[in-house]
Amino acid sequence: MRSTPSKDGPRANHEITASQVRVINAQGDMLGVMPKAQAIRMAEEVGLDLVEISPNAEPPVCKFIDYGKYKYEAQKKANEARKKQKVVEIKEIKMRPTIDKHDYDIKVRALLRFIEEGDKVKISLRFRGRENSHKEVGFEVFKRLEVELQDKVKIEQSVRFEGGNQLMMLVGPK
Repeated sequence: MRSTPSKDGPRANHEITASQVRVINAQGDMLGVMPKAQAIRMAEEVGLDLVEISPNAEPPVCKFIDYGKYKYEAQKKANEARKKQKVVEIKEIKMRPTIDKHDYDIKVRALLRFIEEGDKVKISLRFRGRENSHKEVGFEVFKRLEVELQDKVKIEQSVRFEGGNQLMMLVGPK
């Protein structure tokens, strides 16, 4: 037994399965409940298709529409929606515990630019060698960041260790 391939979009004309349908004409006027064959004939007389608008209603609601134009408009709307979608990326900013004031300012400016673009930012701070024994210096850098950015960003993940020698924090747009 072969199943028919699933069709995208509403059913039209002879694809409608109900025997009785509630009909709306092209101007939006209710024509009432009638047999499907009569509704299809009326739609063809005005040069349009009978399209099932609300298939779950009892009886299903159908409307006189130019089906080709309807599908084209639906496709155009879907493409527009796809274009307007913003994919949120996670950008990363890397720092060191002994970061200089000027370098710190540049990193903060870059972070704010990423946030304005709508991206999330992962801030990581790596310790090397002897720096591992002074983790509090890294926490101070993150404290300074939190105080500076508290009204501009939303902290998604607070400061935590990642691996053995790296602090990490995730921020996003408010």
